Amino acid sequence: MTLAKLTTSRGEALTGNPWQVYPRPQLKRDSYVNLNGSWEFTVTKENALPATYDRIIIVPFCPESALSGIEEQFPEGYSLFYRRIITLPKDFNRGRVLLHIGAADQLAEVYVNQSLVGTHVGGYESFSFDITDFLKEENELVIRVEDNLSNHILPYGKQTAHRGGMWYTPVSGIWQTVWLESVPENYVNSLDIQVSLTAATVTVTPALSGKITCDGTEYPLENGKAVITPDTPRLWTPDAPHLYSFTVTTNEDRVESYFALRTLETETVNGLPRLCLNGKPYFFHGLLDQGYWPDGLFTPATEQCYEDDILAMKELGFNTLRKHIKVEPEQFYYACDRLGMVVFQDMVNNGPYSFFRDTIVPTFFSQKTDDKRRHKNPVSRQAFLKGMEATVKQLKNHPSICYWTIFNEAWGQFDSTLMYHHLKKLDSSRFIDTTSGWFRCSESDVESLHIYFGMWHRLKKSQNPLVLSEFGGFVHGVQGHIFNLDKAYGYGTCKTKAELMKKLEDVYRNHVLPAIPKGLCASIYTQISDVEDETNGLLTYDRKVQKTDPATMQQLAKELTEAIQ
Repeated sequence: MTLAKLTTSRGEALTGNPWQVYPRPQLKRDSYVNLNGSWEFTVTKENALPATYDRIIIVPFCPESALSGIEEQFPEGYSLFYRRIITLPKDFNRGRVLLHIGAADQLAEVYVNQSLVGTHVGGYESFSFDITDFLKEENELVIRVEDNLSNHILPYGKQTAHRGGMWYTPVSGIWQTVWLESVPENYVNSLDIQVSLTAATVTVTPALSGKITCDGTEYPLENGKAVITPDTPRLWTPDAPHLYSFTVTTNEDRVESYFALRTLETETVNGLPRLCLNGKPYFFHGLLDQGYWPDGLFTPATEQCYEDDILAMKELGFNTLRKHIKVEPEQFYYACDRLGMVVFQDMVNNGPYSFFRDTIVPTFFSQKTDDKRRHKNPVSRQAFLKGMEATVKQLKNHPSICYWTIFNEAWGQFDSTLMYHHLKKLDSSRFIDTTSGWFRCSESDVESLHIYFGMWHRLKKSQNPLVLSEFGGFVHGVQGHIFNLDKAYGYGTCKTKAELMKKLEDVYRNHVLPAIPKGLCASIYTQISDVEDETNGLLTYDRKVQKTDPATMQQLAKELTEAIQ
């Protein structure tokens, strides 16, 4: 097997300390120290703090990536240690100091001046610790990370120890921004934002009093709650993604945030169940987005890479990205909020996977199952539930997220009806796809199908809105931009750009468009870019070649949009 060396254009230009943009745009303070950049690094079989460090790693890139400066995959059972000496700025005097880590896969321990501050389990969510009581004038910060991928207990997504096909290079260690902030004793810990077409209700935790300022108007914050009512409401859509900025001011704290006015409902229109955005039927024309990069793996070289991908797909007429079994840094969702790109957000799978049981049987034979007894490990079930709750808590205020997917193709699926009701309690404002692809349950907001092998007869009228949540995946490799020169993975090979366009026009005009009068409300093509062996993207893995004809893609998008109105 020959693997090509691919880097994105942003990666080639990367210099200095990466990822310096404020990492939490929906709860922003002016006290901020970014700790990305060079850290001392070592790997050992021991869990005890090491005496020496023999390498340098660039945070926030995982050690398996080229951008980290390490580019090595370590055996399971080893501990990854990160060390950095920090001195706090003089203006870090508001009361408390918080250390934030965007994500570290999978188990992380934080030490300040040789003392254990806290432990976090889970590789996809952000976490923080109050380190005030451990600080001195000069401080040693050490983070130990351990990754036990093979036991399938914790959510792991598309990672595997031996990559190939639709499974990718594993990621371990820190892969999102590490940062500090100074907060007062009584500080705003979180915001909950609930919106309608005319107002936003902001709830502050803890229940502090003060004021909220939006567009020059002050609204009283009483017992942690305020209602913002713009004089002339402007709604959020992908074509006009208006955001309202606001500031929360309490006796001791001040934070900046934003919201958008938009609603999501299911309505019966001309006898068909439709997904509606702001009260009107809307066709979610989308792509699978797996969030992998050849030089950074889970983490692109800069935040600008997100914007580049989003704008490239908007130029082709797409309005939706299905973020596939991965939770991104908040900068990704902020870019979608600002630029106008709907996100269908997957939960991250855990549990065992069987190619025969979970792919072959439902693809070609039966899609019926009783999933109450599947994935029986109670520890693994609890880990999935914890990950789902953390994902919703972290992302629920982003207006671009319109749809949650709980299980993908039975990967780790269990008791899906119970999971649907649990997620509905966490967030009833968005559409829920309980079982994307197959092994469907009785409770879901949509009828969600994956079709790769011509079984279009399965796309028929349903009591729920129809969603084609995966299809296509046509392979077209571009010489000089292929990760695996020996094998390209996908569904149907196109030797030329013309062949690819012919297949795309055929599948949209002869299968997707005719399904809209049957109740189809969304379609998710596989996929935005090539990913390692998968050579079925509309962009190459390095994002340097766009494989389609923009004018034709825009025309197809126009026809899809008009067909649902």
